[in-house]
Amino acid sequence: MTFTKIACVADDSPKAQAALKELRKHYDIVEITRRRMSAQVIVVLGGDGFMLQTLHTYMKMRLPFYGINCGTVGFLMNHYALDAVLDRVNNARAATLYPLHMYARCTTGKIKQALAFNEVSLFRLGRQAAKIHVSIDHVVRLKELICDGVLVATPAGSTAYNFSAGGPIIPLGANLIALTPLVPFRPRRWRGALLDHKSSVNFTIQEPKKRPVNAVADFTEIHDVTEVVISEQRKSGVTLLFDAEHNLEERIIKEQFTH
Repeated sequence: MTFTKIACVADDSPKAQAALKELRKHYDIVEITRRRMSAQVIVVLGGDGFMLQTLHTYMKMRLPFYGINCGTVGFLMNHYALDAVLDRVNNARAATLYPLHMYARCTTGKIKQALAFNEVSLFRLGRQAAKIHVSIDHVVRLKELICDGVLVATPAGSTAYNFSAGGPIIPLGANLIALTPLVPFRPRRWRGALLDHKSSVNFTIQEPKKRPVNAVADFTEIHDVTEVVISEQRKSGVTLLFDAEHNLEERIIKEQFTH
C-alpha cells in the first residue's frame, strides 16, 4: 500500500511542536477519523513515552504508526529529520507489537484491566517487602517471592525498565516474554525467567493489607491489588514503521552489544 494521507500528533515539547508546524507547511495533514478519506498512517512526533501514549489512544483505528524522535532515547522512534517524510514512511519496514493484557483484582473486590506494550510491573507500597505467589499456566513456580516487585515485559519493552532491572533483552521475533524480579530477597539467587509468549502469568499477593502492592501497565496504575493475571493479547497488535537502517529488530539486537 502506498500512503498518501498522513495524520500527525505531537507532544507538548518545543521541538515536537516546531516539527509539527514545519510538516504542516509541506504536507496536507488530515484528521484521524473513521471516514473514508481520513488518515492512512499516523506520524508521531515525540519520545518513547509519547509513542506509547499514542498507541494506547489510537490502537483501535488499526492504522500504522511512524515515529520521529523529538525526545531523548527514542527506541520506538526513527531519527529526527523532516525532509521527505512521506517517502520515508512509504519505504519503511513494518514491525508488529502485541501488548500484554493485565487483569487485576483489588482489595475492594473490584476488577480492573489494562494493556501494556512495554511491561506490566508490580511494586511494593510500604516499608515491608512484597510477598508474591507466582504461577505460570496454573503451575506453581514460586510459592513465595519476597521482593520490591516483579514485572513481565514484551520484547519491545525488554530493553527498557526490564533491562535496567537485570532482565534479558528479547529479539522481536523470539515469541518470548520476560519475567523479572525487582530487588529479590528470597529466593536469593532467582533472577527471573524467559517464558513462551502464550504463557499466562498469575501473581497472588500475600498479606495484601500488611504488604500492599500496586500494579502498573505502561502508565496505567492500579492500587492495592490482590491478584494480577498477565497474558499476551494478539488481537490488539499495532504496526510500527521504521526506516530500513533504523528497524526495531536490528535495534534490539544491537542493544545487546552496547557498553
